[in-house]
Amino acid sequence: MQLLYAASIRIYWICIIIACLFNEKARLWVRGRKNIFGQMDEKVKSGPVIWFHAASLGEFEQGRPLIEEIRKRYPEYKILITFFSPSGYEIRKNYQGADFIFYLPLDTRHNAVRFVQTVKPSMAIFIKYEFWYNYLSVLKSYKIPVYLVSGIFRQQQVFFRWYGAWFRRLLANFSHLFVQTQESEALLRMINIGNVTVSGDTRFDRVKQISMQAREIEVASVFKNDQVCLVAGSTWPKDEALLIKYFNQPQIMSKLILVPHEIDEPHIQHIISQLKKPFVRFSTAGKDDIADRQVLIIDNIGMLSSLYRYGEIAYLGGGFGKGIHNILEAAVYGLPVMFGPNYAKFNEAVELLRLGGAFSINSYESLQATLDRLLNNPEERKQTGAIAGNYISNNTGATQMIINCIFEK
Repeated sequence: MQLLYAASIRIYWICIIIACLFNEKARLWVRGRKNIFGQMDEKVKSGPVIWFHAASLGEFEQGRPLIEEIRKRYPEYKILITFFSPSGYEIRKNYQGADFIFYLPLDTRHNAVRFVQTVKPSMAIFIKYEFWYNYLSVLKSYKIPVYLVSGIFRQQQVFFRWYGAWFRRLLANFSHLFVQTQESEALLRMINIGNVTVSGDTRFDRVKQISMQAREIEVASVFKNDQVCLVAGSTWPKDEALLIKYFNQPQIMSKLILVPHEIDEPHIQHIISQLKKPFVRFSTAGKDDIADRQVLIIDNIGMLSSLYRYGEIAYLGGGFGKGIHNILEAAVYGLPVMFGPNYAKFNEAVELLRLGGAFSINSYESLQATLDRLLNNPEERKQTGAIAGNYISNNTGATQMIINCIFEK
């Protein structure tokens, strides 16, 4: 298995090199790793270092409360962050909460040894996923504590298959695993991984922090004009088609803030071509002519977490594809949340549905029935929103628990 793993890493590298010919993300992936150890030799200075690794942007945001709390409570440590994906590194490469930010060198034995010898981390913290064989085994051989935080495990994963013995040994390299759910703990204990704590999900701490820092967006406030509003976040074409069909109905007078996942001009024009109600684009909105519009199209990025505060209902996109957007960003404001049918891998969606603070839709008819109920019944809307808000409040605290376990043994 080790030989197969080494071969697969090299094949992956060759595929990335080929992809560079026609894919910008692949070019960033390769360019960012050019002379990576030279960059580290130049920038990483002496002093104790805590190494955080995140696959991409989502995992970074999940670990951010932990990074910032450690930096505040233990300033003697330098913070080093690595990313595997350009979608994380390119957006957060100038993040001020870390001392050093790099791409993760490819997971070969040589790279792992050189990385550890160069960085000399006092500990390593992997966020949610990313089980790199060589890095984990080298960290253990150097007796460097390594932790998994906000981990989540499912029966279908390779660790729990009859052929998963080699992968199970990867998990034995962790000094401790902090997992989100009781189910994850039970699965790990079933394969004799006992160094496990159910700490919950640090994303709850992050969204709570974000909501307390949410900025005023004047255009959204003027557009809302004290009317009932649905905020649809990170939507894809299937989501948009259903929502636009609903809001195009003459009798629907509630407002819609639409935040597409893709904001290229052809896609924005496609959305506009479907609308029969007065609309305005954020990029061209004045302040005097938008209060009477019914749809606000957000055609820039970086605003969604603050926009949810202007809604009474939230719709999360992606549920008709690979999976839903971050529903916690909306639920923290005490909004009932809606999403498509592909939510099974998202524990927070499953839990909110069970509690009654969320609704899953799988067709236009189910979307229409759900929105009719929520828009026409303010008391039900308030009650389901309160369930969502309480769910967030009841699940914060993972950051403090993890820090206490790591630093105050």
